[in-house]
Amino acid sequence: MSSSAWAQSTTAADAKTRYNADMQQCKTLKGNDQDVCEKAAEARRDSAKADAKANKESAEAQHDAVKTKRDSAYDVAKEKCDAMSGDAKDQCIAQAKTKYGK
Repeated sequence: MSSSAWAQSTTAADAKTRYNADMQQCKTLKGNDQDVCEKAAEARRDSAKADAKANKESAEAQHDAVKTKRDSAYDVAKEKCDAMSGDAKDQCIAQAKTKYGK
């Protein structure tokens, strides 16, 4: 399997599946060729797992950033509503809650 195919692996489960397939291919070899094949399969698996972990952490960080930005925008909108009173203020706050998912 090519390195680029391994780089496209997005989950640890994908890495394990691909590793098992590579190890099956290694069984057809003998001696040092088999040893090299197995080490290469392990290296590709470990690299794919590391990439999957990094992608997951990046996605979580991106989600947190979006939430923080949305919360901050809501706080600004709510503060603008403070200049109003009565029904206008209530409607302003309701619109802010709807817009920012509160």
